Amino acid sequence: MESARECWLVALPAVDGKQYVYRVYAPEGAVLADLFWDAWHCHDESAFPRAWDLFDAALIRRIG
Repeated sequence: MESARECWLVALPAVDGKQYVYRVYAPEGAVLADLFWDAWHCHDESAFPRAWDLFDAALIRRIG
């Protein structure tokens, strides 16, 4: 049986001074570093200004 997937918000600060927020779906016990890299790679492939690739600068919250 597949484990239930929760929704996480991952906010990444960028070089333009803004913060970009991504929704990542993962199990409740997900490794925070994996959530960060999922969001960062999604951002890196977009047209937005470069996000900082610093784990400590990211805000990660589970929302349900």
